[in-house]
Amino acid sequence: MLLSVIIVNYRSADFILECIRSVTTFTTGLHYEIIVVDNGSNDKSEAIITSNFPGVIWINMNYNSGFARANNAGIRIAKGDTILLLNPDTLAIDNSIAACYNRLQLSGYIAVGVQLLDVNKEPQISGNYFVKGGLNHLLPIPYWGDFIRWIGYATKSKVPNVREAKEVTEVDWISGAFLMVKKQAVEEAGLLDEDFFLYAEEVEWCSRLKKAGKLAIFGDLHIVHLEGATINKSQNLDEKGYYNLYDKKGLQLMVSNHLRVRKQYGVAWFLILLLNYTWGLLVYFVCSFFYGLLILKNPFREWGKALAFGKNVFKLWALSPLIIQNKPHFYKMF
Repeated sequence: MLLSVIIVNYRSADFILECIRSVTTFTTGLHYEIIVVDNGSNDKSEAIITSNFPGVIWINMNYNSGFARANNAGIRIAKGDTILLLNPDTLAIDNSIAACYNRLQLSGYIAVGVQLLDVNKEPQISGNYFVKGGLNHLLPIPYWGDFIRWIGYATKSKVPNVREAKEVTEVDWISGAFLMVKKQAVEEAGLLDEDFFLYAEEVEWCSRLKKAGKLAIFGDLHIVHLEGATINKSQNLDEKGYYNLYDKKGLQLMVSNHLRVRKQYGVAWFLILLLNYTWGLLVYFVCSFFYGLLILKNPFREWGKALAFGKNVFKLWALSPLIIQNKPHFYKMF
């Protein structure tokens, strides 16, 4: 066995059927296994997927364990010398998986990704660079994040992501939608951190993998990624991307990002991030009020979102003693 492809399922059988169908259609010249880990879907996912693809190895977690724990369960039984974490909402469009595997083995890299494309074949951010203290997590904060972005551009700070990789590009961390890792590196760095439920777990994992060797994006290889489609469907959400701060998905993003900063950079940076979110909430109320007056609109029109953001900031403060202690805890927010 050469490659173990691990896909996490939570009520996303239709996406996974298309994902596996695309993988089996286009992937040639490579011996691989497909492991689907089910996060307590409590539906007909197993029957639907295994009846269409009898060779799939199925693992039942029996509860919604999130991304890290489910992938770890797959990694533990994987027979391949290389692991591929693959999102359910991805589609192979050519033989990129086999090409990526073969190129990884011949390279000095320990983990790689490919250039992700959206449904219109436009590039998505696939590789990223670490920003000290995770300060890039402040960018989604309304108004305050815009000010920080302006400072970044004014000081010519390094852009924290690769907007499009057209060739081999070394990065600090790789999107978990397609993350191929040599098993030897996993044994050295350890499994994904199971404190995480969703979001930022691959960032923290890559920070440990990077100590074992270099990471890269193979920009000339492509996979289609329907960004956020599975989580949005399972949670009845419409918003895509990672700039939402106002609902349960926003709370999960905030908690996971702060948790990652605590683990990777320490307590001081965690507190800097938390205080910036708190200050950013005040800025949101004040700036949205005066901006409304300036454009002759209702000055309170954004306060509903600001209150929702404030509720999430309050919950983040409530969790901060646990995060600071860095003791094992499952940070599942929805």
